[in-house]
Amino acid sequence: MRAVSIFCAMEQKNVSPALSSLDQATSAEARSESRRETVFSGMQPSGGFHIGNYLGAVRDWVALQEQHHCFYCIVDLHALTQPYSPTEMPSRVLDMAVELLACGIDPERSTLFVQSHVPEHTELAWILSTVAPFGELSRMTQFKEKGDRAEYINCGLFTYPVLMAADILLYKATRVPVGEDQIQHLELAREIVRRFNARFGEPALFPEPLPLHRTPLRIMGLDGKTKMSKSLGNYVAISDEPDVIRKKIGSAFTDELRLRKKDPGHPESCYVCGLEPFFMQPEQVTELQEGCRSARIGCVDSKRALAEAMIAKLKPIQDRKAQLLSKPGFVEEVLRSGAAQARKVAKATVSEVRDRLGLFPMGHSASV
Repeated sequence: MRAVSIFCAMEQKNVSPALSSLDQATSAEARSESRRETVFSGMQPSGGFHIGNYLGAVRDWVALQEQHHCFYCIVDLHALTQPYSPTEMPSRVLDMAVELLACGIDPERSTLFVQSHVPEHTELAWILSTVAPFGELSRMTQFKEKGDRAEYINCGLFTYPVLMAADILLYKATRVPVGEDQIQHLELAREIVRRFNARFGEPALFPEPLPLHRTPLRIMGLDGKTKMSKSLGNYVAISDEPDVIRKKIGSAFTDELRLRKKDPGHPESCYVCGLEPFFMQPEQVTELQEGCRSARIGCVDSKRALAEAMIAKLKPIQDRKAQLLSKPGFVEEVLRSGAAQARKVAKATVSEVRDRLGLFPMGHSASV
């Protein structure tokens, strides 16, 4: 053993500086790779998306590609729980994929795919439903809110969080960048993990996924009352033309305590002022909000400034979207490739799950 140690020491001594630097770089890269977590997040295909989706989710998705292994999913199966036109669904999925790519999702650094292209999502969802607690599901706030607005309540709306849990666990994601309204669903996913591992563990098969952000961002709609939503019509779309943006921001909710321009404003409670930091430089925000407080400028002035800043911010995204649409078949190929990558991981996970459950293996020849 001692001779080996001396030999190794001599070998190390004669290594060239270039090779030594290469070893150090490789080691650093390996350490960085070991710290990368698996991230999963999904978005329903409502066509393109709005600035609430962009600020609350997509811009973070873009940044996360640099740090983690990311799976980004267009969750068309979740969308089936709401009324929709079957003839419009393909274009809605494609529009969303185009805009995600235009915003900076890079298929070389993350996996972008369509949920229904990976059938293991629904298989795992059924399996998880056998351990999901009915009482917890019945207490989901989002189910109650959507149920109140629905003409009838379908079972899919009730079990929506179980499919969401399957989406996450299929890739054994440890981090999920969820919005404020999804935190309760993520906690249910953690409870499902605990119950599954307790029943079929040893060792535990699934990690408990954690939210990625401590203070999730919730962008309110133009009415200033409810979350921004296409179904409620209180949104600005990423693809809106400049004049459309000006018109929508012009009708946005502002400061209900400010009745006249000469009245001092309250930027901290004004919807328009709340959006300014996302689209303007800090010094411009300071100038506008100080002008609001001193009644030097009115709400109309703030709206105009916000609209122009929003138009400028969205233009590069809209330009990239036009470039993508000029390449027939490119986006479809990105989605096909992403589904193939995702399914490789998903099939491996479902195989492990089937083994834990003791399901009769496919292709098994029973002895007589």
